[in-house]
Amino acid sequence: MNKRLLVSFVAILILAVVQTVGAQQPKKLPRIGFLGGTSPAVFSARLDAFRQGLRDLGYIEGENIVAEYRWAEGKAERLPDLVAELVRLKVDIIVTTGTQATLAAKQATNTIPIVTIGAGDLVGDGLVASLARPGGNVTGATNIDPDLSAKRLELLKETFPKLSRVAVLYHGGSGGDQEELKEIQTAARTLGIQIQPLEVKDPSQFLDTYAAMKQKQAAALIIFLGTFTSFHRGQILELAIKNRLPTMCGEPEWSAAGGLISYGHDRRAQWRRGAYLVDKILKGAKPADLPVEQPMKFELVINLKTAKQIGVTIPPDLLARATKIIR
Repeated sequence: MNKRLLVSFVAILILAVVQTVGAQQPKKLPRIGFLGGTSPAVFSARLDAFRQGLRDLGYIEGENIVAEYRWAEGKAERLPDLVAELVRLKVDIIVTTGTQATLAAKQATNTIPIVTIGAGDLVGDGLVASLARPGGNVTGATNIDPDLSAKRLELLKETFPKLSRVAVLYHGGSGGDQEELKEIQTAARTLGIQIQPLEVKDPSQFLDTYAAMKQKQAAALIIFLGTFTSFHRGQILELAIKNRLPTMCGEPEWSAAGGLISYGHDRRAQWRRGAYLVDKILKGAKPADLPVEQPMKFELVINLKTAKQIGVTIPPDLLARATKIIR
């Protein structure tokens, strides 16, 4: 074999080896960091919807996408450390639930895209410049719809025509509680209802809070949604049933857990849409250019088991309009 042929043969052999080695290198899988303020149990139905949304788009955890989950278990002070772990792991996207988790993520990074699902007042909390053009590394879906606050009070009045005093339980942190309270108070004046606002910062306050409702003779309770109230949902509803107090909240999961009535947008649909936003970003879209989505589909859920427990009757007209009745 002459020298020129030998050199050509060696070059082809080296190229073949390089291509083989390159083909054997595992492809880097997209990595999603998931930051939640509560626990997997609280968000199980929504996580299922999110994963289904990913599957519909061709993503399967452990096969072509990796998910890193971090949960604060109701302790907001843990969020900065948890998101710092995700940043160190160099995740491609951070998915957050609620305003507190989103604020923690935003404080930790200005470069990793953040998709929030179910946050509060993103504009008011400085997380986006506007819903139409977020302008930074945060986009997602917001829960804020002030009109719903008034609608929930109207539904309570329709259920209990003689209703004159309603307690409102809220945490008072980031997430739009003050805006929602303002809307309810405005609607209450029109409906001739007095509102008893009760801010609760710690679960040790629950017993005193319900005692205050009883003392002021509140005839129903509206519960604002958030990381704190969601994590302590069981205790909040248990005390309401014990005190025979009709409850109104904004998520079907609350009615499934024992709340009397819930009226709000379809959270599972919202979480499936969250998967769509993740897909868009993985394919090169920038959060700054993806508008924040607002609630579109709404559900009215009534728990007749709870109605029987606390001794109240739901009007037939309201039952006829319910999306779901729990018997």
